[in-house]
Amino acid sequence: MASEGEIIAVGHWHPPRSSRTVAARLLSHGRTLSVRLDGVAGDPVSVNDVDAVRISARVGRIPRRIGFGDGSLFETEDNDAVDAWLSARRLHRGGLVHELERFHPRLLGLVVAVFLLAGAIYRYALPALVEVAVLVTPPAVADMMASGTLASLDQAVFTESELPQARQGEIEAKFEEIAALSDRGADGYALHFRKGGLIGPNAFALPDGTLVITDELVELAAGDTEMILGVLAHEIGHVERDHSLRQFYRAAGTAALVMLIAGDIGSAGEEILTDGAALLTLSYSRSAESEADRISVDLMAKAGHDPAAIGRFFEIIEEKLGDGGDTTIFSTHPGTPDRRRQIDEWAAEAATKKGGQ
Repeated sequence: MASEGEIIAVGHWHPPRSSRTVAARLLSHGRTLSVRLDGVAGDPVSVNDVDAVRISARVGRIPRRIGFGDGSLFETEDNDAVDAWLSARRLHRGGLVHELERFHPRLLGLVVAVFLLAGAIYRYALPALVEVAVLVTPPAVADMMASGTLASLDQAVFTESELPQARQGEIEAKFEEIAALSDRGADGYALHFRKGGLIGPNAFALPDGTLVITDELVELAAGDTEMILGVLAHEIGHVERDHSLRQFYRAAGTAALVMLIAGDIGSAGEEILTDGAALLTLSYSRSAESEADRISVDLMAKAGHDPAAIGRFFEIIEEKLGDGGDTTIFSTHPGTPDRRRQIDEWAAEAATKKGGQ
């Protein structure tokens, strides 16, 4: 056996251009590799210098393949034996994938690097891309998003408003007076009344200027029309600053980033990307809410209404619904006592300006 050389591993030999498999062993004699068939005397069936053979890279437990110059192939599952022989001769052919699998700190470093890159994209690149998307979005796209959202809500959640027509007309007429003072003008908005059902007391704006207010919110106001108008002016602020559109693109971009990393965004991500109704589940940032509050104060003051009316809305939420913390029943309307105090300060400023004119 000594004259045959050192046995590296046992496995199977495949003759050139043949699917036949024969039990064999891989041997080395210095830098020469050879294959001898089990139980068969005579010369090796394949012989080559180590530099002339092709040794496949190691990937987990997948069998290694050693290809010889004549087209024959030796295959073995004893990866450790092949690695040990290569290592003893300083021939590194373990493969990058296997090295990453074997050396976990490297894999951990790779994962950390990916998440750092994703974080940088989310923090810096995504906001810039969102702004570009908002600028280039044609009105037709905003119209489609809004119509799809309202249609899906009408089918799944809303029912026809039960408010008397006279009450609807009163609110709508005063709303149009306020909308006329906005950048879009009265023609840029359409007010819809719905019975909220599971959504309950709420009001929201869609990217195209569609505003929806529920019967439950009107009932919550208990006859305070000024408060209702303050809420609607707040929603005008969201439309004027394209907050809904920004939130949609931000959610879509985040879902795409998750898909890029994980390969699967899940049902929630798919809903954001494909269902306009998901706009309602997206919380505005504090800065966006503050901006809409300020616009509500300014529009109400210009129209000769109570500029602090939106503040009373949050006061009612705190008192009647027990919400004095960071969130309310409105997923898109986080309200806090600090926010109400800020509204009161703005309202006082507006009153002072009006008195000085």
